[in-house]
Amino acid sequence: MTSHSDRHILIVVENLPVPLDRRVWLEATTLQKAGYEVSVVSPMGRGWDKPYEVIDGVHIYRHSEPPEAHSGAVAYAREYLHACWFWFRLSRTVWKRKPFQVIQGCNPPDLIFLLAWWYRLWGVSYMFDHHDVCPELFEAKFHKKGLLYKIMLIWERMTFSRADVSMATNGSFRDIAITRGKMAPEDVFVVRSAPRIETFLPGPGDESYRKGAKTVLGYVGVIGQQEGMDLLVLAAEHLIKELGHKDVHFVIVGFGPQLEEVEQDVADHGLSDYFTFTGPLYSTDLLAALNVIDIGVSPDPKNAMNNISTMNKVMEYMTLEKPLVQFDLTEGRVSAGDASLYAEANDPIDFACKIAELIADPEKGVEMGKRGRKRVLEDLSWAHTTPQLLAAYDRIFAKRKR
Repeated sequence: MTSHSDRHILIVVENLPVPLDRRVWLEATTLQKAGYEVSVVSPMGRGWDKPYEVIDGVHIYRHSEPPEAHSGAVAYAREYLHACWFWFRLSRTVWKRKPFQVIQGCNPPDLIFLLAWWYRLWGVSYMFDHHDVCPELFEAKFHKKGLLYKIMLIWERMTFSRADVSMATNGSFRDIAITRGKMAPEDVFVVRSAPRIETFLPGPGDESYRKGAKTVLGYVGVIGQQEGMDLLVLAAEHLIKELGHKDVHFVIVGFGPQLEEVEQDVADHGLSDYFTFTGPLYSTDLLAALNVIDIGVSPDPKNAMNNISTMNKVMEYMTLEKPLVQFDLTEGRVSAGDASLYAEANDPIDFACKIAELIADPEKGVEMGKRGRKRVLEDLSWAHTTPQLLAAYDRIFAKRKR
């Protein structure tokens, strides 16, 4: 393996702590194993509260979470200003330990270009790791466009204009980088999000999650505004009360800003006995919960953002050989193919009917699960993504030489 120990990369991420952010952690550890020195700036949270530590050779610098505030523009402004302050402060700490040649900015928000512009004075290049389409994310959250949406588009353009190389999570994001971002095609690399197949393995799971039910349905991910949990509750109500499938149980794994509201919504529909909310689970605890499910659900509604986004939960269900039901989203079909059933966009009744179809034909579900895992093993696993990640860094350092 070629040593790149003289090459130091600073990765900046705002919306999740590291190593909890699985994509960022896979990137960081892969680069470290490839011989790069890697430092990461991230927020604290979810038990990852040490201001500095080294894990698996990666130097992690964490800052405090922003002050609590109500949702809305003011809350986002406070959160982003808080993060910006610590990006500059902690990057200076990293620089004093050892100067870096590349900053990798992981959005949201699309403001890390400010840090990249400052360090351009010292010859530092910028790698944009495009996690979310922020203008569409804003539209999905607030169901409107307007001045703030236009500001998001400006930030996105400034981000791409500063980026020397960009990494896209899928083909749709790559198209945005080339069309809206005006980046040269040779400077945009598709680095998909996917679990490590060496550790994300099918198994028996923890039977206690079944609660005696014949069929267990599972959800893993953020429990927030744009994840479609309200649609999932409506689908569950139709499945149980109208279609008569009372021998089911839903296991909901994750955390997020709407967790309490979703739990209340379940109670209001008289479905509390059919749902278990585990909170966040990691590592073997996560596998124990996901491996016991029979069907994975991905209720993200069709909108401008979700339609072109790759959902981690879809990849995880497939890796664990689980059939799944989701709404008919462009990138959802790219990921899952015939390992999934697709409900009419944002129609909870059809979503329930698709679940019922799999309950009625478990052998079909087993075959779909096998096809899903085969897709991951042959095309979509992190092992297939690693060459693209390393190629993106080869490109950015080649451009530095020129």
